Amino acid sequence: MIEHANQPFLAAWLTTWRALQRYHRYEVEGLDHLLGDRAVMIAGYHGRPLAWDLCMLTVELHKRRGWLPHGIAHTVFESNGFGRRMLDELGMVTGDSPELYAAIERGEHILVAPGGTRECARSFRVRYRVDWGRRTGYLRLARQLGIPIVPVGASCVDDFYVNLVDGHSWGKRLRIPGRLPAWLAFGPTGPWPFTPTFPVKVRQVIGAPLDVGHANDGADMQKLHLHVQRAVQDCIDRARRC
Repeated sequence: MIEHANQPFLAAWLTTWRALQRYHRYEVEGLDHLLGDRAVMIAGYHGRPLAWDLCMLTVELHKRRGWLPHGIAHTVFESNGFGRRMLDELGMVTGDSPELYAAIERGEHILVAPGGTRECARSFRVRYRVDWGRRTGYLRLARQLGIPIVPVGASCVDDFYVNLVDGHSWGKRLRIPGRLPAWLAFGPTGPWPFTPTFPVKVRQVIGAPLDVGHANDGADMQKLHLHVQRAVQDCIDRARRC
C-alpha cells in the first residue's frame, strides 16, 4: 500500500525530503521544543537556494506528530485548482486566513524564513549570517496569534552549491518578475538546477521558545526583531561548532 496515494503532493514531499535527510545525514538537537501541545512559530535561516534544513524538519515533525508545520504561501496559489490542492495537502496557508487560526487551535506550528531571497541568493562571500533587514511582519503575526517564536539554524545549508553571483542584486538589475533572484551556482555534476547537492552533513539546532511580549511601537519591535535574529544566529553557530 502506497503511503498517501490519494495525496500526491504530500507523498512527493515526504519521499523527497526523507531521501534528502538520509543523503545529508540529517541530525537535529532540541526537537523537544517543538513536541509540546502548544503551537509555535518556527523561524529559521534561509539556506541556499532553498530552506533545506527547514524542509527536512517538516518531515521529522510529520513522522512524530502526523502533520506538517504550516508554511505561509502567496495568495497566487489559490487562483487555480492545482495550487489549492497543493496548499491543502502540504498544510500551507495564505496570510491571515481562518485556516491559520484553526491550525493554531489544534496546536500545529507555523513555519517562516523571514530572510527570503535576501539570504538565500547572496554572494558566496557572505555565508551563515542572519540578515532579515527590517522585516517584522512575522513578529506581528506571532503576536496576533499569541504564540512564541522558536529559533532554528543549521550547519552546511550554505554549502549545498557553490554560487557565483549575488542573486538578490542581479535579480533586481535584470528586473526579474516577482523579485526573484538571478541564481547562478554549481553542484558536483554541473550547474543548478541540473545537479544534485554536495553531500554535506546537516546538523540542525532548535533553540528555546522566545516570548514575543507586547512590543507595539517601532523601537520595541526592532529590538525584539534583533533579539530573534541573534537567537537564530546562535543556533547556526552552535550547529557549525559541532
